[in-house]
Formats: sequence, C-alpha cells, structure tokens
Amino acid sequence: MRTLASLFLFSTIAMAAELQTIPLQPAGSSAFSAGPEHDATTAKDNLIAGKPIIRLANVSDPTLTFYPAPAASNTGAAVIVFPGGGYRILALDLEGSEICEWLNSIGVNAALVKYRVPPAPNALGYAAPLVDAINALAAIHSHAAEWHIDPHRIGVIGFSAGGHLAALLSNANPHPDFALLIYPAYLTPDEDRTVLASEVTVSAQTPPTFLIQTEDDPIHVENSLVYYAAMTKSKAPAEMHLFAKGGHGYGLRETAEPVTGWPKLAEAWLHARGLLNH
Repeated sequence: MRTLASLFLFSTIAMAAELQTIPLQPAGSSAFSAGPEHDATTAKDNLIAGKPIIRLANVSDPTLTFYPAPAASNTGAAVIVFPGGGYRILALDLEGSEICEWLNSIGVNAALVKYRVPPAPNALGYAAPLVDAINALAAIHSHAAEWHIDPHRIGVIGFSAGGHLAALLSNANPHPDFALLIYPAYLTPDEDRTVLASEVTVSAQTPPTFLIQTEDDPIHVENSLVYYAAMTKSKAPAEMHLFAKGGHGYGLRETAEPVTGWPKLAEAWLHARGLLNH
C-alpha cells in the first residue's frame, strides 16, 4: 500500500503531468531500511502557520522530482531542494514541494530530493544523504538540455539538516553554482560553536551563498555566523540576514514574524547575482 506521503507526492505529480521523478540509485539497493516509508506526523505534532506538515520517515529509495518553471517565465536557472528533518525524517511539503512551487513562481526550475533517512546504525547522519545529493547534482546536469536548464546556473537550497547537506555539497567537487542556506543546522559542533564542524570546509571556491537565521533559533544562530565568517575569510561571496525572532522550521509559510519574508530577500539576491536573467 502507498503511504500517505507517497500518495501526496504522486497526487501532486498527477495534477501536474510535467513533473518527472527519477531514482537516485536502483530501487531496493540500500543496505539499510528502518521500515516502510511513511508519514510520521501525529496529532500531537505542532502546526506550522496553522497547517500540518508531512514528516516523511524511513526513506531508503532516494529520488529526485523535477518541477519545471513555466515555459513563458523560465529563466534557465535551477535549484535542487533539500528538506530538513534532523537526518531522521524529511519535512517533505514545508521544506520541499512548497519551496519548489515558490521557485517555479519566480521562473526557477526546481528539483526536490527525497534523500535517505534515518542513517544506518553507527553511520554518520549525512553520509548517505551526501551521496544522494551528489547524484542529484549529476542528474540535473545530465538532464540540463532536456529540461531547458542553464548548466552554469544550478544551485541548491537547504533547510536545517538540509542546509548542512547543501553546505557539504557546496564544498564538494563538483559543486553547485550557488547556494541558499535557510536556518542551517550542524555547521558547528555542539562542543564549540565558534568553529566549523570537522566535515564542513570552506574555500575561495565555495559558491556564492545566501544565509537566513534568527537569534532565537534553538538550533543556534552560530551555524550561520560561523559559516559566513569562514566564507568572508576565504573571500567567497556571501550574504547573511539575521532576525531577532522567528525560531526554526517555518519554511516559507508566512507568520507574524518578519523572518518569514525571507523569500523576497532571496529573490532580490538571485536577481542581483544575475541568476534570474532569461
């Protein structure tokens, strides 16, 4: 039987025939599965901006779903989307499909990555997801001509753990052309929030990066502060916006907090960098 989350994803695909979903590795080839894929949301979970979210659990078959920008407004740019969820689950709509729909609205193609969670016992939380992220970037490049994408304007956006994943991919080889890190997590170790986590490297080759976080984020604002400082030290272009309040995990759902206006700031940054030119 299809899980609720799978039904959500496939019903979305049914409503928009242009969407394509491709595997990022052969189905059933994962060495670890915590059980059947399902939506782990319960009635006790908090609503975000008055609405529930999908918390997709037990993903063992990673996929990429391509959301094409409308032909009339397609800028040629593309963004790979990494939802958050602490490498335990994926906030599939809040930080996934809703982000893809926003990107499409500003003429940007989007690719939602359903990466593997949770980790295998004794494995690093980001190990399998990073492989999936690398495969997603390769897949976008291989389909660039077919999907009307400029291969030199392929970026990433990540939320929370997905922000950590986007940062890791940004410093891999090859790497995306730009990055947006929205309330990123795990960029600093718990024992010393003044330094980058050991797996996170920054250099002059780190692509232009946009960061958003709030000072009251329980995941700690130092994740953005330290990453931004490392980028400026390396003379890699970065733009950071900090807000006093707003917490964590709001996606782009509008609340009374000013931080939820970040999509306009992100769109302005994309324009300023020439990434939305037709």
